[in-house]
Amino acid sequence: MNITEITAEETLPIRHRVLWPNESVEFCRVPDDADGLHYGVYHDGALVCVASVFVSGEKARLRKFATQPEYQGQGIGSSMIEHILKALKEKGVSLFWCDARETAGGFYRRFGMAPEGERFYKGDVPYFKMAMRLT
Repeated sequence: MNITEITAEETLPIRHRVLWPNESVEFCRVPDDADGLHYGVYHDGALVCVASVFVSGEKARLRKFATQPEYQGQGIGSSMIEHILKALKEKGVSLFWCDARETAGGFYRRFGMAPEGERFYKGDVPYFKMAMRLT
């Protein structure tokens, strides 16, 4: 398994397939993609997991984190989050957060993230803001 920085364009096929298969590829873009850090996990030469991180001062937001369904449950996403947390700590980031789908809350809790505020919805999908201090 190899985790590396990739381009925003390289994230789009997995964002589309995993997060919004019923939307257009354009829907899967983030307006700030050009300013983000984009990471990919390669397994046997294939891109199987992507994540985008947007740093603003001492805060970093995880967005569009997705693993191909056939590779989920194998620790690939966990390795990605650990890699990102290490990189952000080295950059002096003090707060890491994301809007997490409610179904993924347990995953994020394993890294020390905790829900903040009330459940909210994007379309019909329930989310929680989850965050953690890095320092």
